[in-house]
Amino acid sequence: MLSQKTIEAILELQKSYPEKRSALIPALHLAQNEVGFLPPGVQAQIAEAFDIDQTEVHAIVTFYDMFYDKPVGKHVIHVCKNLSCMLRGCDRLLTSLCSKLQIKPGETTADGQFTIIASECLAACDRAPMMLVDDAVVGPVQEADLDQILVEAKKGPGHPSPVTLEGGSHG
Repeated sequence: MLSQKTIEAILELQKSYPEKRSALIPALHLAQNEVGFLPPGVQAQIAEAFDIDQTEVHAIVTFYDMFYDKPVGKHVIHVCKNLSCMLRGCDRLLTSLCSKLQIKPGETTADGQFTIIASECLAACDRAPMMLVDDAVVGPVQEADLDQILVEAKKGPGHPSPVTLEGGSHG
């Protein structure tokens, strides 16, 4: 469940917009930053703070792949599956990456280090095939690059939230 500090930050965030509902996505980032994911109880708290139905919050959480309704690994790797990346071999990359980590897309490694997500367009078609590793755009990626990408990811702090209590938006 959310702390009082996060709930207060969400209510304060609502004041930054002409319509409080416009603060919903940043509020979900705040909540996910605190809890690590957005389970039903947290979604209910968000719905209450916005005076909307929980199904509306759930629809947003499950629509965007930047939100997680179950726990994820310390490092989240999104593999772009859109047309440009598909034409340049993203399916092979995704298969190889999942094989190395012994998981399927959407799963987390047994050690809790990595979650792999097959994502639609990540807006870096000029780098196809590409991945988003925590908050870093990586590409074009070759299968031979995967081991080094995983090593480098482990050195980092993990996937950041674009909205935090301390500093507002993450750049």
